[in-house]
This record gives sequence, structure tokens and C-alpha cells, in this order.
Amino acid sequence: MSSVPEVTCRTRSKRLPWFFAGAGAAGLVLAVARLAMTGGVPDVWVFAGVLLVPLGVGGAHAAVVRVHADADGLSYRTLLRRRGARWEDIADVRVYLRRGRHGDIHRVDVVTRGGPTWRLPLPVSPSAEGRAAFDDTVEALRALHRRHGTPDADHLVVVSASTAGRGAVLPAVLCVLFLAGAVSAAWFVPVVAETKSAWESAVPCAAESSGSDRDCLTELSAVIARTEVDKGRGSSYLYFADGRPVDRLAVSREGAEGFEAGDRVELTVWRGQVREVIGEGHVWREHFPAAGEITVIAALCVLAAGLSGAVVVQRRRGRRLPADEVLPSSAPYAGALVGTAVWALPYCYRHPTLAPETAWDVVWAGLGSLASLALLLQAWRATRVRTPGTDLATPADTSPEDEDVFLPARFLESTDFNPNGFGTHIVLGADGPAVTPHPGPGRFAARPVPVRRLTVRTVRRPRGGDGDGVPRSWDVAELDDEGTPIRLAAAPADLARILRAITAAEAPAGS
Repeated sequence: MSSVPEVTCRTRSKRLPWFFAGAGAAGLVLAVARLAMTGGVPDVWVFAGVLLVPLGVGGAHAAVVRVHADADGLSYRTLLRRRGARWEDIADVRVYLRRGRHGDIHRVDVVTRGGPTWRLPLPVSPSAEGRAAFDDTVEALRALHRRHGTPDADHLVVVSASTAGRGAVLPAVLCVLFLAGAVSAAWFVPVVAETKSAWESAVPCAAESSGSDRDCLTELSAVIARTEVDKGRGSSYLYFADGRPVDRLAVSREGAEGFEAGDRVELTVWRGQVREVIGEGHVWREHFPAAGEITVIAALCVLAAGLSGAVVVQRRRGRRLPADEVLPSSAPYAGALVGTAVWALPYCYRHPTLAPETAWDVVWAGLGSLASLALLLQAWRATRVRTPGTDLATPADTSPEDEDVFLPARFLESTDFNPNGFGTHIVLGADGPAVTPHPGPGRFAARPVPVRRLTVRTVRRPRGGDGDGVPRSWDVAELDDEGTPIRLAAAPADLARILRAITAAEAPAGS
């Protein structure tokens, strides 16, 4: 691929984009003509023409988009802009991976020296079927870059949602939105508490008041004309005869199912609305949320903001790492927040103002806060970025020599001893290391690892290009298989045992 003279990416077929572009132009002409004929009054033809315009813009964009790379540099053009740079001004050509609805979407990023990062409009791989052509194009671009420029990375950098190069804008925005929701919910707590207290303390209106006092209870008689029960999550309705005192009343589904047409009911009106319907065999009352319920909602928003904030913290801690290095998972922070919710949510429900009322409440809040602090400190330690490495000088294994030990590990490339990546474990024992598709016992379907021809090059943290099959807590060893680079992934302690077994094998005489 290093001899590729140039690379050009276009839309595969131009007939369909130009057809859409023509349809959009025709729609624009139609809309303008109809507006002129009707004196500026829009009709159905105007709306039809306007709907075709975005289709035409998309078709025109697909028709003119182009990415070109040759010995002089890399450039692209779209419907509205053109950009280009020489190879010596480009630091790296990367792959940007984004989660799609039906799979991963692969794009190409161009990192310029001291400038912005471009995202090329082409090539795009929206599915696994198009990965071969996408990978060939990326390799051709990288070959031109190696030949005419100086790349910063000697390997293909893949930036995904779990790598250090991914931005933290979205988690930060979510954190701010959740905090705003928590503040809004907290602001409603005294309002909800006052409303519920006023309802519970309301008394029937005096005869001389004639219902003028909105905080007293007014009793009215009515007849159910019909009911409307919603089978989903929407509101059900009670309809009253002659539309008195109201035409209809929104109730719960259970409330509507308890009444039938012709039932005589007593209505309780408070603050201008029907709050209670009492029949012979059924009663419906409007639910007034307690202040503790709103406080719990505010607490949940704070916990959700904390989870988003944990993602931001993780990305800040890994800002000095290579762009494609996988960051530790934020799951320990999620565990700490769940542990906090166990004690904080019941406390918030019982004490909406968060002020303790008894000595037991002080102990409850104090011990819970200490437990949450301990969980957060543990999460901070568990999510620190480890320095990969293995101690190959330690004895290979402490288990009996005749006992097989199965370790979860996998070679990331298909080889003659790992065809089609079938191996999920490596077994160590008296018969030497072998790749197996099962965790044991027994070496059924095992394939021996040719340790004499393997050489350990380096051990590193996972990268975005290693794929989703490598857990974040694992390490990756780069090996040399008689000139062919291969990768072995396993947990740090297990990887150390496997590499010690590989390096302990003596080279054949005369090699």
C-alpha cells in the first residue's frame, strides 16, 4: 500500500444524488411559482415544494462531496466548504468510532499540527459489511502519510467512546442539566409541602360563604354520564350528566373503572377543582405528592449528575494519555452512588428539608456520609490509570507441575494455533501453554502455543483498536511470531503468568 500514488473518495453512484438534487430544485421552483400565483398565500403545493428542498440539499451534498489525497497532501470538499493541508502539516490520520443505532459507525479524523482536527466526509463505514473497503482506504491514506510526512503515531489510532481522546462535552452538559433539575425539584419542595398540608387541614365551607373561600371544601352532587378508561398510560376520564359541575374529570385508570354510567356521586371541590369523587362502592381522591417524594426526585437528579461528573473526572484524569488508550471504567463510581442511594433516598423521603430531627437521624446521616466518602475514595483508587507491566523474573507458577491452570486470555489475531480467534482461555501445565475455547477441565480441542517462536516485545494498556472484546482492566502484550506481530490480552496477573511461561521456554540449539 506504500506505493499508492493517490486516493480519491466519492459517492459510489451519482445518479441518485443528482436525481434528489433535481427534485429539490424543482420543489423550490414550484414553491416560488405557487406563492407568486396565489399572492403569497401558501397552499398544499407550496408545502410540497418546501418539503422537497431539504432532499435536494442532501442530494447535492452527496453529489459534490470528494476527498482526495496524493503526494502533495490531503484535501476535501463539500457543498459549502473546502479544506486541504500538506502532509508535513498533518500529525496523524485516525479512525473515529461512534455508536450507531444498528452498529458502530467509522469515520476518519485528520489531526493537523497546531490546528484543528478535521472529520472527513468520506469514507464512512456504517456497518460491518463495508469495513473492508473502509480499512483499505484508511491504510492507503496512512501509507501516503508515512511516505510524504511524519506521523506522530506508528500505529492506527482508533478513538472510541471509552478512549482518552473522546471529549467530555456531552457528560458535562448532562451533569449541568441534572443539577438544574435537582435545583428545580428542590425549589418545589416547600410548595408541595404547603399544598398537601392545606388539603389535609381543609374544612367544609360554611353556609354563608357560598364557596367563596377557595381553601374550604365544597360538596356537590352529580351523575356519571359515562366513563372513558385508557388501557395505556394516559389519563382516564369521568363524564358528568349535563356537563355539571364540569364536562369531564381526568382520573386514574383504577378510578374510572370503579364507576359506571348512572352512578350518583358526591364531589369535593377545593381551590376551584374537583379533588374527590365518592360513590356507593368506590372512592377516587386526587393524589397530592408528599414533599419527601419531590426531595427523592431531587436526590436522584444529584446522583445522576454525579455519574455524569464521574465520566468528566475520568476524562480529565486521562487527558495526558494517548488518544486511543482505553480509560478505566466508571463503574466503581456508579457502585458508590448506588451505595449512597441506599441510605440517602430513605433519609430524603423522611426528612424533605434534610434537617435531622432526632439523634438517630444525626447518626443515620453521619454514618451514611462516611460510608459514601469511603466508597468514593475506593472508586477513585480503583479507577486510577495503571502503568502496565509484568515481572518476568518471578517464578512462572506456584501450582503443582502436573496440574493444568486455565486463565481467561485471548489472542487478538487469528493464527495457525488460534484459527478464527476461537480461543478464550490459555491453559498452563506440564504439557506447556495451549489455547482452548473453554475454561476446562481437560485439554479437549486445545492447540499448543508455539512458545519457541514467540518473542515478547512490550506490554501496554488496551487501545481503541483492540476492539470491545478486551475488558478495560486487562493488559495487552505485543508479541512477535517469527516476524508477524500478534497481540495477547489478559488480566495483568494472568498475563504475567502466561508471559513467564512463554519466556521460560528455551530456544532450540543453534537458533
